[in-house]
Amino acid sequence: MAEVFYVGVDVGTASVRAALVTRDGLLKATAEKAISIWKPQPEHYVQSSTEIWQKCCTVVKRVTSGVQSSQVRGIGFDATCSLVVLDESFHPVPVTLEGDPQKNVVMWMDHRAAEQAARITNTGHRVLSRVGGVMSQEMQPPKLLWLKENLKESCWNKAAHFFDLPDFLSWKATGSITRSLCTLVCKWTYCPPDGWDPSFWTSIGLEDLLENNFSKIGSATCSPGSPLAEGLTPEAAGDLGLNPATAVGASLIDAHAGGLGVIGANVQGFDLPCEGLPITSRMAMICGTSTCHMAISEQPLFVPGVWGPYPSAMVPGLWLNEGGQSATGRLIEHIVKGHAAYTQLQEQVNQRVPFTGTNIYTYLNSHLALMANSHSAVDLLGSNLHMWPDFHGNRSPLADPALKGMVIGLSLSQTLDDLALLYLATVQALALGTRHILDAMREAGHDIRTLFLCGGLSKNLLFVQIQANATGLPVVLPNQTEAVLAGAAVLGACASQDCRTIQEAMEKMAKVGKVVQPDQELQSFYERKYKVFLQLLSHQREYQALMKHK
Repeated sequence: MAEVFYVGVDVGTASVRAALVTRDGLLKATAEKAISIWKPQPEHYVQSSTEIWQKCCTVVKRVTSGVQSSQVRGIGFDATCSLVVLDESFHPVPVTLEGDPQKNVVMWMDHRAAEQAARITNTGHRVLSRVGGVMSQEMQPPKLLWLKENLKESCWNKAAHFFDLPDFLSWKATGSITRSLCTLVCKWTYCPPDGWDPSFWTSIGLEDLLENNFSKIGSATCSPGSPLAEGLTPEAAGDLGLNPATAVGASLIDAHAGGLGVIGANVQGFDLPCEGLPITSRMAMICGTSTCHMAISEQPLFVPGVWGPYPSAMVPGLWLNEGGQSATGRLIEHIVKGHAAYTQLQEQVNQRVPFTGTNIYTYLNSHLALMANSHSAVDLLGSNLHMWPDFHGNRSPLADPALKGMVIGLSLSQTLDDLALLYLATVQALALGTRHILDAMREAGHDIRTLFLCGGLSKNLLFVQIQANATGLPVVLPNQTEAVLAGAAVLGACASQDCRTIQEAMEKMAKVGKVVQPDQELQSFYERKYKVFLQLLSHQREYQALMKHK
């Protein structure tokens, strides 16, 4: 009997990836293609849905080239929660002032709608209780409002379909305009079983979206992993190199796919505090350009400054709270590449690459270890350098896009040692940000015992160890380095009905790879450092208040 496979497709911020995955969750082949990002104005980030689909087709063909198309039982898509705009004929509609029709995607990290988001928050509408009381500019309502107010003729009046990017991909594959509950609940204020709240859209000036039973933003929904339409259309099958009618699962936001790829793993025998407890004792962290903190519960828990509770948005039957940091990998890169010693760092790395495969971050980790020597932990090098990491605003738990970054303890020195220490301070600040989110979730009733990490930053061993040390919780890494792709493949397995439920597919396809325990000897160090961290917030609030006075 021929082996069967599932395909997972992940559209991240800067690339499209695909994986061919076995029924046991083993990645047999992967492929990646970069996608364009344009920044036509400050805080504006846009992409092309046409280019994204073309790159999806390229990577899927590449990973399935070694198997018969009949062996591929299902396919699942995940993507960033970016906004795709199409006209009545499903052609791209421009979202830029320049009017290029191919630039029809407002990216998740596009912050053009900050003023609209603040106005929506000020309405105090009841739907805001499910997004921590504050409407984020990274959600879709403020972006839609911005388009109406700023591009009414060239975009708003021509638009007939507003898709979250994951739903655009499943429409492109199947022709179905049914939306995933993951996207609509998490980013659009949809709340089953009642659905859309017409009074919300009317109160913010978008009453025209009520037309035809909300057809422009979605009138039909289903749970993630549900089979869509008749599977792949003949056209999409030809584009992807797969068979028509291959099962397609309703899609997920990329971070939620990462959650599926790690959080359901069998932990028996790893001596973890979550063993024998329900998966509500676990938090999934998807760490890449930004970081999402996914906590699930059996009953709805309202956490100030944290998105949710969302019903069945990641795991059907359970409620999801989603914390996050808007810039993590992006912040580390910004700090490292902006330092005066970066050229020297590159020279050192280039001397080693042919022999060790070193990159700038493994080099910095090794350099810090040498600076600490064998007598003390690397963490202690950060005793006199402290950072508040919200260089791109705070998503959770403060929900304050106006917050900025702060660094305390800088000198005039700009050596490679100084760069390494600033890099360490950044990693520590991001871990303390996780602790800040955990505190808010625990106060609201979550009982989180173990962290499950995936994404690009989870490959950085220093980042992982400091997350454990700063929070005092063990960290589980998946046996597959590409858990987001595995999570997308879970959707295909569920849609093919080879697995009856998402939970069954998770248990079969998610596996523990490595456990990183916190260093208990550093507990008091991080208690002190966390106090400094919170004082930085207090100082920034004081500065903001002082500068408001004329």
